[in-house]
Amino acid sequence: MRSETTGGAARERTFIETARRAQIVAVAIDTIAELGYAQASLARIAGRAGISKGVILYHFAGKDDLVRELVREVLAQAEGYMRPRIAAAEQTGPAMLRAYIEANLAFMGEYRNHMIAMAEMARSARDADGNRTFDTSFVQAGVTALRELLARFQDLGEFRPGFDPAVAAAAIRAAIDAVPARLAADPGLDLDHYGRELADLFDLATRPGSA
Repeated sequence: MRSETTGGAARERTFIETARRAQIVAVAIDTIAELGYAQASLARIAGRAGISKGVILYHFAGKDDLVRELVREVLAQAEGYMRPRIAAAEQTGPAMLRAYIEANLAFMGEYRNHMIAMAEMARSARDADGNRTFDTSFVQAGVTALRELLARFQDLGEFRPGFDPAVAAAAIRAAIDAVPARLAADPGLDLDHYGRELADLFDLATRPGSA
């Protein structure tokens, strides 16, 4: 478990403290997804968790700190969910690209509130001075990793020559990252179908011999 400093002395979080932090993060995700970032005050999150606001402030320095932990939690869950699914695909360019797109959409389907909360925070999270508190650097990191995958298989001849992997990666990520906002507006959105259609679209766009 991660150590933290309290009163100048480093200590390890207990199992109970770790569980309580996880509970607070889970309730915060659902609250932000259902009510929006602005309405998801610490007091409201505490009330929905059945604890006092002071308990949240014992575990987190404030709402910004809670948001940072929430983002870390969602990203860790997403990586743990998607990485084995992509790794299990046939190690060809088209198969891995399809697995990448469909794994992203499958995760969104199973963790809808997580993704809606992330989209809401990206749109609305601000500090007292109006500056964004939501770190979106992971988005660019995802585009970069995807660009490298596209370029590698393009060099191997498994994708058509001539397209720009950077542009294609940005387009694929933009199509995927637009889904949480659609989920918020349409809770019944069929993400299995959506994922297959996106995968088909970009398979056709990158397939050798395509125009």
